[in-house]
Amino acid sequence: MKPHATIPYTALPSITDADRVAAAEAFRNHVAARRTCRMFADTPVPRAVIEAAIAAAGTAPSGANHQPWHFAAVSSPAIKHQIRMAAEAEEREFYASRAGQEWLEALAPLGTDEDKGFLDVAPWLIVVFGQRRGGIGPGDTRQNYYVTESVGIACGLLLTALHSAGLATLTHTPSPMGFLREICGRPADEKPLMLIVTGHPAPDATVPVYATRKKPLDQITTWL
Repeated sequence: MKPHATIPYTALPSITDADRVAAAEAFRNHVAARRTCRMFADTPVPRAVIEAAIAAAGTAPSGANHQPWHFAAVSSPAIKHQIRMAAEAEEREFYASRAGQEWLEALAPLGTDEDKGFLDVAPWLIVVFGQRRGGIGPGDTRQNYYVTESVGIACGLLLTALHSAGLATLTHTPSPMGFLREICGRPADEKPLMLIVTGHPAPDATVPVYATRKKPLDQITTWL
């Protein structure tokens, strides 16, 4: 096996531990202000904002560096409406028969239902696909690895980038999501994993109090 090429590790800023703590706390406060939004304004958002956010998502680590994701950015009113109609059809089935009583009770404090009008109103829908095969080069058809994990990290970066750009976001995962592949014209070996809705919140937008509750550090961490 030929030795692999390397480059120097990117230089990190030289700061004190106190500065590191301050920076981490500032970032925590920044992302803690993000709220899932279900009430959007139709105010346009420049494509350049979405491009930069997706480019940030594309820097995520991934299995074998294959970057097994594709982002379909939808602004066409006609295509957004197609997505809404198909999503609502699946959601009606979900609420009527697919979801168990415990699941419905868990969703009740959030006030969600099968009405997904925000899919028409928000200026951008970003459909995130996981690629089972691909690789790093154009036209590659190699096996991809840790696809779900890799795409999940990329989605986290995408949500953070959109929040940093002053946009509201919503993660929507209708089940099943196969209709998104057909509407977006993506190949059969790609699996839609998430639909991210983004734009400006409506002037009268509200958030369920229940949604603001986050587990404290001592409940989500073990120090060994």
